[in-house]
Amino acid sequence: MATKRSAILFEALAPVPFPRAWDWQRRLQQRLLEAPSGPEALIVLEHEPCYTLGRGASLDHLGFDVESPPLPLFRIDRGGEVTHHGPGQLVLYPILDLRRHGADLHGYLRALEGVVIDLLGDYGLAAERCAGLTGVWLEGQKVAAIGVGAKRWISQHGLALNVSCSLQSFGAIVPCGLRDRPVGRLCDWRSDLTAEGLRAPLIAAFGRHFDLTLRPPQSAERLPGW
Repeated sequence: MATKRSAILFEALAPVPFPRAWDWQRRLQQRLLEAPSGPEALIVLEHEPCYTLGRGASLDHLGFDVESPPLPLFRIDRGGEVTHHGPGQLVLYPILDLRRHGADLHGYLRALEGVVIDLLGDYGLAAERCAGLTGVWLEGQKVAAIGVGAKRWISQHGLALNVSCSLQSFGAIVPCGLRDRPVGRLCDWRSDLTAEGLRAPLIAAFGRHFDLTLRPPQSAERLPGW
């Protein structure tokens, strides 16, 4: 039986400011660009409250003045429109060499959706995809947003799963540019679900889907501020 490849797991326990996590992603992406045979990585965290805009995101989807946003606002190098991050939302940032996983960006998006769908199935929640859209829905409410970027097949950004986060700040935007599809959170279906409790199951589901064993970083692999 072939041995699974290992990937480095960076797991932050306290909410992280978006710029710090973005810096970590770019550092890990650059490492893999410079050492193509090196280990892949996965960052798991919750963010301090903020908004992010994808590369081509429309400002028409903001319900506030871009010069004076109610929360920190960042335009970043991922696909997709505007979204909100905050405590109670689990975020996965995989830094993968997508050539090791089929070299298919659309397939990668479907695999990230599959991670969430399989995870929620374990809790009796029938999550699903919506044709022509990216993300995961429960009973018509979007519970997981996905937006990725890649440089020479090395990925960054990833998925955000709403577990027990406040939904109030989503009201100031058109999340993912979808005016007719509300945002939801898992605790409204299962009150026992928390971001803390779902961390390990979500990491395990990711490892299964991508055939990776997640391990802690060695001292030489740590990131600034980690």
